[in-house]
Amino acid sequence: MSTQHQKVAVITGASQGIGAGLVEAYRKLGYAVVATSRTIAPADDADILTVQGDIADPATAERVIAAGVERFGRVDTLVNNAGVFVAKPFTDYTQDDYATATGVNVTGFFRITQLAVEHMLAQGGGHIVNITTSLVDNADANVPSVLASLTKGGLQSATKSLAIEYATRGIRTNAVAPGTIKTPMHPEETHAALAGLHPVGRMGEQSDIVDAVIYLENAPFVTGEILHVDGGMSAGH
Repeated sequence: MSTQHQKVAVITGASQGIGAGLVEAYRKLGYAVVATSRTIAPADDADILTVQGDIADPATAERVIAAGVERFGRVDTLVNNAGVFVAKPFTDYTQDDYATATGVNVTGFFRITQLAVEHMLAQGGGHIVNITTSLVDNADANVPSVLASLTKGGLQSATKSLAIEYATRGIRTNAVAPGTIKTPMHPEETHAALAGLHPVGRMGEQSDIVDAVIYLENAPFVTGEILHVDGGMSAGH
């Protein structure tokens, strides 16, 4: 079993794609992991605690942090990876689309981050990483995405705000802003079109985002950074 000194990472949206890759990467770093998503299955590894729940419900955040602290005794890193992306013309968005995007992308970040920060303050430090989207800074006529920009843009601004609020108290906050990544979210038949959105002419791999998060984890002088991992989208077209 873990000792009180083993570091602990909490990862949302952890059952597939980038989230599952992050769980594996943090275990390789020697961290215990609290992994949550709506559909996550129990893990064979005693140092991975899985908690099922909808992160848009603040009660899920309470359960995730409480379970993690009970099992492992601390919270060192929180990766707010859970996210939804609905690309539609602005006037086609429904109330359900709005509720889903704000629920996961904003509410899902808010409560779990508050709870994690309380523990980080008590133990003298920690690290928050938010996964946003390159579209926040670089709107694209081919990808109408006001709801992503509204919600993930708020998350990007909050990243800087948190970094400054806690800069003298040992808590770093950073974000990774991906381009379009090969995950189960994007069907194979869309890949060619999606590749063309990037100046480098291809989509990103899940490992590109995982590696960026791990870089930030190991970068003690970096806080308030929005790290674009987007095949050049943020530089221009």
